[in-house]
This record gives sequence, structure tokens and C-alpha cells, in this order.
Amino acid sequence: MAFLHYGKNVIRRNSMHHPLLFAAQGVRYRKLEVILTTSIEKLGKAGETVKVAPGYFRNYLMPKLLAVPNIDKFAHLIREQRKIYEPKEAEAVKVVSKSEGTSMKEYEAAANRLVSTRLNIRKFIIEGKGTEIRDPVTKEEIISEVARQLQVEIQPENLYLPEPLSSLGEFKVPLRLPKAIPKPVGNEWILNIKIRKR
Repeated sequence: MAFLHYGKNVIRRNSMHHPLLFAAQGVRYRKLEVILTTSIEKLGKAGETVKVAPGYFRNYLMPKLLAVPNIDKFAHLIREQRKIYEPKEAEAVKVVSKSEGTSMKEYEAAANRLVSTRLNIRKFIIEGKGTEIRDPVTKEEIISEVARQLQVEIQPENLYLPEPLSSLGEFKVPLRLPKAIPKPVGNEWILNIKIRKR
């Protein structure tokens, strides 16, 4: 034992580097280049080549198929997969710019459609209470019904409803539309709602 100990010290002192003795030195600090198959937070996006520790690749990335070794065969496969599964953006994206006049005409047409039609909502009533409905009609429900029945998108701030509607009947709910849209003959934007028994 003392002989081996003495032998190591001789090598260290004389700074002689035998290739067999120091072949494994630095293996711990080497990194592998791998290609990520899926995006991983703090590591990279899918298809990127990154350097990781061999143990991390062997124990975590490879068994879950999150990465493959960076060799030509896998690089070619990843490139071909991306061509197949990536959306073709160049063909699909064609933005047609609308002028201010055409958008205002569309807003006016949508506002006139809101005023000229009646929104029908069906609700269950409470037994023995006459016209009182089970669950009141909220602003969000009216907005979704306008989108479904009239195909007009409105925002919550465009609808003035201080409290939910809680009985059957016809209601006139004021609309708050932009001032750029000219007001109708009645001088007010009003949405007509009829709540009926289901």
C-alpha cells in the first residue's frame, strides 16, 4: 500500500502524465450534443441542438424520448418531421388591410342589426312564483346569445345592465356604442330582449 501511495506522489511531483493513468480525467465535465424532440423550459425549443451532461441525457431525456443524439441520421429525421408537421405560414397568412370607411360601415350594419331584431332567451321558471325565473339573465349570457343568434360580437362595456334580469317579459337594454357610429331615429341604441318560459 505504501508503495502505491509513494508511486502516485512521484507521478504528481514530477508532473508526468501517463495516458492510461489520466484517460478518465475530465469525463465528468464533458457535454453531449443532443437534438431536442420537444421544447423543454430552460433548455431549448424542439429541433434545437443543445449540450447536456451525459447522465442527464441517459437518465432523463433519452428514456422519455425528449432528445436524440446529435448524429446525421437523427438530424435528418428531425428536419423531415418539421417539414411535415410545421404549418405552412407563407401560404396561409394573407392580410387584407381594411380602410376606415369599410370598417365603420360594418360597425353601423352590426349596430342596426342589434336594434332592429329581438333577442329571445328561454329560461325555466320557479314553480308557484309566477314569472320569476330560476337563474337570472346576466350580462355575459346576453353577450353570448347576441353572438350566437345575431352573429354580432359586443363587449361587456357596450351593454348597460346594472343588475341581472330576473323575470319573464320584454326588456329594453341600452347599448353604449362608440360616438363615431351615428345614432338611430329613436336617438338611442337599445337591445330588445324577450325572456320566455322554457
